[in-house]
Amino acid sequence: MTTRTRAAPGETLAKQLALVIDLNVCVGCHACVTSCKQWNTSGSAGPLTDTSPYGANPTGTFFNRVQTYEAGEFPHTETVHFPKSCLHCEDPPCVPVCPTGASYKRAEDGIVLVDYDKCIGCKYCAWACPYGARELDESRQVMTKCTLCVDRIYDQHLPPEDRQPACVKACPTNARLFGDVKDPDSQVSRAIRERGGYPLMPEWQTIPANQYLPRRPTQSCNETSCSCEKNTGTTSELGH
Repeated sequence: MTTRTRAAPGETLAKQLALVIDLNVCVGCHACVTSCKQWNTSGSAGPLTDTSPYGANPTGTFFNRVQTYEAGEFPHTETVHFPKSCLHCEDPPCVPVCPTGASYKRAEDGIVLVDYDKCIGCKYCAWACPYGARELDESRQVMTKCTLCVDRIYDQHLPPEDRQPACVKACPTNARLFGDVKDPDSQVSRAIRERGGYPLMPEWQTIPANQYLPRRPTQSCNETSCSCEKNTGTTSELGH
């Protein structure tokens, strides 16, 4: 792990690590949730054991969750799976409200973290976060959140292909991308630019680093009509 250097309020960073999530291919399998839980509970990533997969006393916190919604009106409905975790905002509201300075944003990579040695579990950061990204670990009485697996992505003992967040490594559909959104040539920046990536709830002006790739419009065929016949592209382009 690199040296922890705190970013100053409003500081413009040269590097910002983040996730880009493709809602068009997320199938809601929760592999990202379970792999995140496993890595942050036991420090390993891979298949869970059949007995006591999270140890004798697992914490009740989750850094990553997948929410599922039904969109549209019958009969034209679709299921949308929406993964959500800390968005590592450029202007994180959780940082200035912390009375002990436990919540901070790193200057070297933009990751928002919690210093557990300073955290008193007051929950001010949870109240300030508009995305519900923070939870209290009842056993340790500290606030917890997604760290982008900062203890993993810089681990030189891991092979290069494993130096990525556990959720990214586990996703079976490659719906989760990881990289530097400040680098215009990175995979995440190209995806945002080419696919119309967008931040969650921009009206809060927190400037989330994580972004989402929108679902392509889906249309259905029935006995009387078929939208495929009216479309000049292929059915795969329509997403069905």
